[in-house]
Amino acid sequence: MPKVIVGMSGGVDSSITAFLLREQGYEVEGISFILWESRQRTDFATCCSMQAIEEASETASRIGTPHSVIDVRDAFIEKVIEPFVDAYTKGLTPNPCILCNRYIKFPFLLKEAEKRGADFIATGHYARIVSSFEFRVSSSKISDRNLSLSAYHSLLLKGIDPKKDQSYFLYVLRKEELNKLLLPLGEYKKEDVRRLANKLKLPSAQRPESQEICFIEDRNYFKFINKLNPLVNAKGHIVDMDGNVLGEHNGIYHYTVGQRKGLGISSQKPMYVVKIDALKNIVHVGPQEAAEVKEFEVRDINWLPNLTIQPFNHLTFRATVRVRSMMNDAPATIYKAKGSDTVKVIFDMPQWAPAPGQSAVFYDRDVVIGGGVIR
Repeated sequence: MPKVIVGMSGGVDSSITAFLLREQGYEVEGISFILWESRQRTDFATCCSMQAIEEASETASRIGTPHSVIDVRDAFIEKVIEPFVDAYTKGLTPNPCILCNRYIKFPFLLKEAEKRGADFIATGHYARIVSSFEFRVSSSKISDRNLSLSAYHSLLLKGIDPKKDQSYFLYVLRKEELNKLLLPLGEYKKEDVRRLANKLKLPSAQRPESQEICFIEDRNYFKFINKLNPLVNAKGHIVDMDGNVLGEHNGIYHYTVGQRKGLGISSQKPMYVVKIDALKNIVHVGPQEAAEVKEFEVRDINWLPNLTIQPFNHLTFRATVRVRSMMNDAPATIYKAKGSDTVKVIFDMPQWAPAPGQSAVFYDRDVVIGGGVIR
């Protein structure tokens, strides 16, 4: 019987993941991570609260699987929280869930799987894993001939539920993680998962959907950042496209590209944040069309190992690109000079407010090609 280590956050998705794998004949063992716990927390709906971990343990007991807890707080602070705060103070908009997947959740799951003699790891993400061997039989799904499949690797695909697809957050996975990964919820819709949890009377069945960053207390980003870095409250100017001063800000970390509300300025037409200049401590605003961007560069690229890009001197290929987790991916051309560690993305049509610090993820239809961080 193959063994799988399931990352159990205490939420309904990971709970049903453990149940489904148990039903499919796997030997299931659940693991929860202590990521960040504040004694002042008032919101217990997040995946890193002690209440959530207790519910994960209760769920594991109910479905008859072992469960243990691993303390990874030191690594989480170093790899997720500190970079999160640092990015905001530099005028960027980081994605801590992607940092967590890259440096914490999947590496530690894989480490525990190796330690416990497990064959696979699993999480409750809404995405799909398909072997390249199986996928070859439907090779018409690979639309660009500049892309070819490597043999016997795992492909990462979008989940079947477009409203819940979480493949965007998984582009950072490594080959060894993908090849060991099971994602049973990729074939499900959220309402079906919730219905099954209610039928099984699992503790997580009524747990609300988490929409916020797990370590932010009371949903207040600014209070959290200011607490960890009190020096970020330097006031500065808010200026329009012509350099006219429209108001004053209380710290650039209060703003993100594309933001409209909370600017504290008056204008005859709606104004949006279009640029944050951390060096000069200036927030630039402009009309809606100024926040629409057709091209930008992407750094820190992770190409998923199951797709091989042909070694042309100057790589150019077509893909769809998603610049925010809740946005649709849009057609674009991707350019990369040989030996460069960045690529240029040029959309067919301008896209709404790609924010530096967020990730751009590349797709060939349902297949994730890779991605990186917007410069």
